[in-house]
Amino acid sequence: MHRSYLFLTVMLLFAPPALAQDSARYGRCLGVAEKNPAIALADAEGWAKSGGGTPAEHCAAMAQVGLKRYADAATRLDRLARANGTPGAMRGEIFTQAGNAWLLAGNGSKSVASLKAALTISAGDADLYADLGRAEAMIRNWRDAVLHLTTAIAMRPRSPDLLLLRASAQRALRQYKPALADLNTALALKRGDAAVLMERGLLRRDLGDLGGARSDFSAAQKTGSPAIRAEAGAALEALN
Repeated sequence: MHRSYLFLTVMLLFAPPALAQDSARYGRCLGVAEKNPAIALADAEGWAKSGGGTPAEHCAAMAQVGLKRYADAATRLDRLARANGTPGAMRGEIFTQAGNAWLLAGNGSKSVASLKAALTISAGDADLYADLGRAEAMIRNWRDAVLHLTTAIAMRPRSPDLLLLRASAQRALRQYKPALADLNTALALKRGDAAVLMERGLLRRDLGDLGGARSDFSAAQKTGSPAIRAEAGAALEALN
């Protein structure tokens, strides 16, 4: 959700003159949206009512994200991406942002729809396929999640985070061997990563390797975030 300033360049290159003239106000609005989203939202909505068009609506959506009103932001972004007045060069990115906002809202189905709409417009990059993989995983479409994450990994092969996501989906499909390979590769790239250790512990538990699972959970508990430490502690207790 942090690529909003791309639109300033897009507006100048592709937008009608009236839209390009608003780029300075648009830039200011986006800057305020990051620091004080409530003020930015009020300004952007007033601007939209007075004919601010695409920049005003987009800034309002970014302000809603800043206020954690994710579903409202996603709805607005989807509508904006489909609006006749939105320059074609912006549509794919706006759909991508809508998909991310739906992810933050916890709505995997709508996220998938927005991200697939983005793919119909642009060839897609590693981030877009990774987001689509996350959205598919959220609704337990594990096979599609693996498919999209594999595409992302082909573009960005040395990403521990993508390997972890794919391994989790593979474990859900009981594809244990490739899942373990992904996790071991992720640990080679990011040694001692608590999230990867936690996932490998779950995989080893599913395989019946309780000693290996206990070792991974213990390591994750020592170095992980509070959430991972809590999860690892619960997993260790369940093994006893």
